[in-house]
Amino acid sequence: MGGFFGTISKSDCVTDLFYGTDYNSHLGTRRGGMATYDPEAGFTRSIHNLESSYFRTKFEASLPKFKGNAGIGIISDTDAQPIVINSHLGKFAIVTVAKINNIEELEKELLEANMHFSELSSGRTNQTELVALLITQGRDFVSGIENVYARVKGSCSMLLLTEDGIIVARDKLGRTPIVIGKKEGAYAATSESNSFPNLDYEIDRYVGPGEIIRMRADSLEQMRKPNEEMQICSFLWVYYGFPVSSYEGRNVEEVRFKCGYKMGKKDENEVDCVCGIPDSGVGMALGYAEGKGAPYHRAIAKYTPTWPRSFTPANQEMRSLVAKMKLIPNRAMLEGKRILFCDDSIVRGTQLRDNVKILYDYGAREVHMRIACPPLIYGCPFIGFTSSKSDLELITRRIIKELEGDENKNLEKYATTDSPEYKKMVQTIAERFGLSSLKFNTLETLIEAIGLPKCKVCTHCFDGSSHF
Repeated sequence: MGGFFGTISKSDCVTDLFYGTDYNSHLGTRRGGMATYDPEAGFTRSIHNLESSYFRTKFEASLPKFKGNAGIGIISDTDAQPIVINSHLGKFAIVTVAKINNIEELEKELLEANMHFSELSSGRTNQTELVALLITQGRDFVSGIENVYARVKGSCSMLLLTEDGIIVARDKLGRTPIVIGKKEGAYAATSESNSFPNLDYEIDRYVGPGEIIRMRADSLEQMRKPNEEMQICSFLWVYYGFPVSSYEGRNVEEVRFKCGYKMGKKDENEVDCVCGIPDSGVGMALGYAEGKGAPYHRAIAKYTPTWPRSFTPANQEMRSLVAKMKLIPNRAMLEGKRILFCDDSIVRGTQLRDNVKILYDYGAREVHMRIACPPLIYGCPFIGFTSSKSDLELITRRIIKELEGDENKNLEKYATTDSPEYKKMVQTIAERFGLSSLKFNTLETLIEAIGLPKCKVCTHCFDGSSHF
């Protein structure tokens, strides 16, 4: 997915930029980049590969070269960023959190218009450069960004570091969030508000869908009003988000706790203890334990010294190995217990299969699973949800294919809670992994916990309801 951070200050911004960007590291693993602007030194940019290291260790040595009161940074799960452009709009650096489904079509159109691409990413067009070229087709920054909104199929949020402040532009349907923070003499904009507390920023506002704002050190200028329609990704609260982050005023940990609490209150299965699968299952499990009135035990621990991030390699074999190696079961807390585990979701099922087997091997008497969201029935065409190339990588679609002979048959019925098809699918998944019981949260409970109207939240991966 990726996350960004930008700040503009009356004083030097480099320290805030460095740490603020680093606080988005849970959102991506491929590339990290920063750019600053100083009226005398101009634009300074640096990009590093993060696949074998971390943002801080890659950038600490090069920090002295950055100068200026304004800067943007990115943790990218896609392309090398930021891109620096010189155009009729002026010089600017840009970072994006985007998924562009029609990139080949747009690339062809731009090449036919005698434009060129210089920032190839793994031999393919860098989508951030493509966005920059679409912006330069406008008569000004606002019309250029609106050109991106009109042309891109998928989603695109961005920060532009210009010679006159930082332009903040959220995806036209608000699929990914941007939060603006304020402190004395400075503003900042970020994907994740967990960047703010330790840098002394307070949340000032949540940027609206399609809204464009120019940040200067002492002011905010609205350049485009927000759209009425919003489709913010529900999976931000389920999985992506860091516990202390908030989107649209709804805190991640609070939503996860509510999801678990509501499930625990009405669950009739008797268990000895509750455990969360680290990291994103913990908040739900704490809520479930309180709602159920069962003790919370840490029967699985995450080895944080070398596995602090939740995202894993794109290669399936390595992904399976990492999933196994970072979580360590505790035999002393498992032996002879009827234990219930909470997790954020089941995507492929690979990690669940391996975890359940070892739990029984370590003496668990019963293993129950509760999932924070409904079953994932549809692939996500709107953000970089997973590295899946096909819907058949989803465990639900593979089960549907086994049951129906066609992975696309009766999807609406399988997505309907407690329909005969839904019950059969869930039962099959539970039997496949040897679970004592398996229950998914309902879409209604998830939306209630988030606290936004259903029409404002994208739930496409659960019910196929959203659109471009």
